[in-house]
Amino acid sequence: MARKTENSGPSVSPEEALEFHAMGRPGKLEIVATKPMATQRDLSLAYSPGVAVPVRAIAEDPSRAFDYTARGNMVAVISNGTAILGLGNLGALASKPVMEGKAVLFKRFADVDSIDLEVATEDADEFINCVRFLGPSFGGINLEDIKAPECFIIEQRLRELMDIPVFHDDQHGTAIISAAGLINALEITGRDMKTTKMVCNGAGAAGIACIELMKAMGFPPENVILCDTKGVVFQGRTEGMNQWKSAHAVKTDLRSLAEALDGADVFLGLSAKGMLTPAMVQSMAKNPIIFAMANPDPEITPEEVAEIRTDAIMATGRSDYPNQVNNVLGFPYIFRGALDVRATTINDEMKIAAARALAELARQDVPDDVAAAYQGNRPKFGPNYIIPVPFDPRLISAIPLAVAKAAMESGVARKPILDLDRYAQELSARRDPIASTLQRIYDRVRRQPKRIVFAEGEEEQVMRAAVSYVNQKLGTAILLGRDDVIKDNARNAGIDLNKPGLEIINARLSRRNGIYTDYLYERMQRKGFLFRDCQRLINNDRNHFAACMVALGDADGIVTGVTRNYSTALDDVRRVIDAKPGHRVIGVSIVLARGRTVLVADTAVHDMPNAEQIADIAEEAAGFARRMGYEPRLAMLAYSTFGHPQGERSERVQEAVRILDKRRVDFEYDGEMAADVALNPRAMAQYPFIRLTGPANVLVMPAFHSASISTKMLQELGGSTVIGPLLVGLNKPVQIVSLNAKDSDIVNMAAIAAYTAGN
Repeated sequence: MARKTENSGPSVSPEEALEFHAMGRPGKLEIVATKPMATQRDLSLAYSPGVAVPVRAIAEDPSRAFDYTARGNMVAVISNGTAILGLGNLGALASKPVMEGKAVLFKRFADVDSIDLEVATEDADEFINCVRFLGPSFGGINLEDIKAPECFIIEQRLRELMDIPVFHDDQHGTAIISAAGLINALEITGRDMKTTKMVCNGAGAAGIACIELMKAMGFPPENVILCDTKGVVFQGRTEGMNQWKSAHAVKTDLRSLAEALDGADVFLGLSAKGMLTPAMVQSMAKNPIIFAMANPDPEITPEEVAEIRTDAIMATGRSDYPNQVNNVLGFPYIFRGALDVRATTINDEMKIAAARALAELARQDVPDDVAAAYQGNRPKFGPNYIIPVPFDPRLISAIPLAVAKAAMESGVARKPILDLDRYAQELSARRDPIASTLQRIYDRVRRQPKRIVFAEGEEEQVMRAAVSYVNQKLGTAILLGRDDVIKDNARNAGIDLNKPGLEIINARLSRRNGIYTDYLYERMQRKGFLFRDCQRLINNDRNHFAACMVALGDADGIVTGVTRNYSTALDDVRRVIDAKPGHRVIGVSIVLARGRTVLVADTAVHDMPNAEQIADIAEEAAGFARRMGYEPRLAMLAYSTFGHPQGERSERVQEAVRILDKRRVDFEYDGEMAADVALNPRAMAQYPFIRLTGPANVLVMPAFHSASISTKMLQELGGSTVIGPLLVGLNKPVQIVSLNAKDSDIVNMAAIAAYTAGN
């Protein structure tokens, strides 16, 4: 029987694996408190006497446990170790590393909290009686590594006894992922499920689950043949039979796997290495679909199939081949959706919804994050890409949404979700802290769409970003570049540019060329530029052309920077676009770390600002914070705190504070202070005279180099996410991305440019 495949990957040495599990704190899990535990009052609220209040509330209404405890986001991963990976029955304790790993995957991919429980019994009734009474502790049960046929009995009884989802991933996870791949393989080969002949070799937990799900999806039972080590499971057979096999016995004269595969369209392998021979493959129908999912070695390798025929679509359980049937694509997201609607079970409708959502995701153009997993070889829907890859960031918003919707439609959801669009946004924010910060920006832009110029329109990631901008209904995307080059590059990259709202403009051929040249010459004629210099810039330099488009109202904003460094791109646009009257142009980075959002300025423009400039930067940063929806508490940073130790840079910051005092600004500010005082309430408490009412959310750095160094260190070493630098203070919206930015970064910056066009 094939085993689950979420752990398949590059080979590792035994020594490396043991060192990984033993280093630091042994194991892969720890428990972290979600509420503060720093004071006596915290303890009083968390435990006695405060805890008595939610206790009484839950006693009155058990559903409140989802509101006041972790139950609604907690899954138990439970095993007795009778079928560990491909290693067999090694006992409950030996299964613990695998169960811990499963719990880690739940958290990593879907932000589901999980704890592993190893039950030391092989008796199905004892196991059931142990688990059934754990229901109040969890929102769902993930059964794992339990041998057949006990796994069937255990899951069925627990589903009957418990009012929370019970899911045996060894069965249903493989079934769901293989179903997704099969949907796409049928599409590619032009087959109809109703007339497709399928053979499944392997009648264990995964094999039975696969054919049950395929039948639920629409495969006629008479077209599905199940085989085991004894051959075809046919009606009237007595040897090696049980009730689960008998349910899928067919009326047929076929007796062997080889006979069953003659002319078959699909092979599902959940058995063992070598079970599918070259002769069997040769006998299959045209364009055969072969899912050889035995682990660690498939029933037949893609290389062996390629020697026999070139028309096969293959999937395996291994990460070193295309189309990996990987369970991690399923269980985290299925439970995420089930938990979020407080489902009582995971039914066939929810499984089918997950499979279809996975299939649909594989058909979409993949973002740069996915291409990176393929070492730059961007996968495209086709025979070698029918299943999404595990690190696709879109999984978290696509699969749980489909599962939750199916749960509601099938009547097993106890807490329906009223706004599914908002739910999709919340799902994205669970994996990506940027998503929640940017979501209000995206919402605003969708209500007031803008025309954004993508200045480097011939670059592949820029084209993908432009398509994404249009697809997300943010407005019109204008690709600047040579028409033929853009279209050729898009064709080679498999990008569809034929979309309403996407325009291509060739600067050299534009009717506005002369107008832009005159405008630029008027600005630059007393700064050493001849008319022909300006004409050359408009014809050949897309930053200048794009900036003129925005300056003269032909577009609302610009995004650039993919092919040039930040300072060069900024110099280009500043020849055309001035600062807002009374404003200073600065760079602001948004840092998201441990649930906190902090704005840092100036991270892009001013190298060594004087006191007056630091005060200007502070005002500009505070204004930007308000436009982003934050009430600024601004700290003027230095290496010193309120005069100790003294230094030239600290004196400039002190002077900047005095300047702000004279300006009578309308936001909280203070300084100079070190970063720990600005961010840590305990450190701040040592200075009772401090003006800030809480930890700072805007940090003004004493120099560009300290701002740039600190934000980049946070991003690389501190587990933080950094957006920016965002360009603030120009009279028109311009955003500059980093060199070789990904398409997702470019579209985020385009959205920010569109957002600021409305402010």
